[in-house]
Amino acid sequence: MDDDTIVSLLIDENASSQQPLHAIDQQAFHIRLANSAGQREAASVLLQKMYGWRGYEVDPKAPHEPNRITLAADSQGETIGTMSLCLDDPAIGLPADENFGDILSGLRAQGRRLCEPARLAIDRNVNMRVFAALIHISYVYAHRLHGCTDYVIEVNPRHVMFYKRMLGFSDAAPKRHCSRVGAPAVLLRLDLGHMTEQIRLHGGRMETDASERSFYPYFFSPADEAGITVRLREGRN
Repeated sequence: MDDDTIVSLLIDENASSQQPLHAIDQQAFHIRLANSAGQREAASVLLQKMYGWRGYEVDPKAPHEPNRITLAADSQGETIGTMSLCLDDPAIGLPADENFGDILSGLRAQGRRLCEPARLAIDRNVNMRVFAALIHISYVYAHRLHGCTDYVIEVNPRHVMFYKRMLGFSDAAPKRHCSRVGAPAVLLRLDLGHMTEQIRLHGGRMETDASERSFYPYFFSPADEAGITVRLREGRN
């Protein structure tokens, strides 16, 4: 593993095949913190490509806020996945404050410590384990290292059932217009205690937990999560 890699995945693209596994059938993915301007630019290019394909607007020159990290997944030197994670900040707030500030203020008043996964983009035909890995690493950073209690996300109404079914999100506010992407959005919330329990039950069991229909079997095992936590805590990015 390279020094700047949080985790590497070697994925068999023909995992359902009964044929012996060969190196040519495998694809390596590396997930890193996008700390340099070049890495963030590559992530932004992918974001513009995938959002534009869906007809959403995205600001390619959005500032890199100090309360935000960006994760990038690459394969063979090409960025194929990215997501940002924003930690709540008294001075900056969260992106969702622009459209759902009243709802977030209510959660803060209850003592919830919020964070917001945002600017998620995965190239088409990329294995779902890459998506699960990005989410799991953001969870470790937010919950294990910074004590966040909840994810809040703005999603297009068409994608609400996906996030509810696959990750366990619930409704936080009904549909409003999202000014950042020029499309309607619903606010969803996920108690990270629920994610902790699902990882404990299902993480790393994609080959043996066939009855579980969520994304959690594609997450890392608790043992692998412990190693990721150490690398993030030690600043190995």
